[in-house]
Amino acid sequence: MELIDTHCHLFLEEFDSDVQAVVQRGVYQGVSTIINPNVDETTVEALNKICSAFPDICKPAYGIHPCSVKENYKALLSIIEKEISNNKPIAIGEIGLDLYWDKTFYKEQIDAFEIQLQWAKEVHLPVIIHTRDAVEQALDIVQKHPDVKGVFHAFSGTVEQAKRAIDLGYVLGIGGVVTFKNGGLDKIIGSIDLKNLVLETDAPYLTPTPYRGKRNEPAYLQLIVSKLSEIYQVEKEQVTEVTTLAAKSVFNL
Repeated sequence: MELIDTHCHLFLEEFDSDVQAVVQRGVYQGVSTIINPNVDETTVEALNKICSAFPDICKPAYGIHPCSVKENYKALLSIIEKEISNNKPIAIGEIGLDLYWDKTFYKEQIDAFEIQLQWAKEVHLPVIIHTRDAVEQALDIVQKHPDVKGVFHAFSGTVEQAKRAIDLGYVLGIGGVVTFKNGGLDKIIGSIDLKNLVLETDAPYLTPTPYRGKRNEPAYLQLIVSKLSEIYQVEKEQVTEVTTLAAKSVFNL
């Protein structure tokens, strides 16, 4: 079985001491590709280092996370734009909107999001979109960019929003939250065709049950596969095959 982790941050300090073992455990569980979306200008060097160390497995995506958008966002965008030009990312990301932590720079978030969506169009790459407490707003923005496709990472919207994202050409990133007892995501995606989902860990965050509260890692994709197998009442092999095919299509793997 081949698995693709479409969203993971192996370049963060949580993995500094044992990243090679983490990658090896993932490979042992069938993980062939680990997509690593950037956070901001401070993580570019570490991201590039990880992808150089594991070139056949770890693939970079460059973008500015909405929580990193402040007064100086245009200067940061310039740094990231150069990185995209100098390297060969698999996607533009992690980009989007976040209204959970801080709304101070919401207008700047919108502008940065729009600029990075335009980049994606120009370089013909998919996007990885963060939408915490801002799914509807993000949908309104991506609707204005019909030539851009990608993933709604850590999808947390309604059934109606899920269907709208799919109609706009996006897939939904599903991770550890689907295993949470009171998360509610299992009830939402149950009415969405499996072919519209891709797997992700968001490691080191959002660790699936029964390891919730501990560090997440790509090997735990198997736990998400098991939960989706229960939700859709199909064999694990079918979940793996369908979601891997969707990921390969989105990211041109």
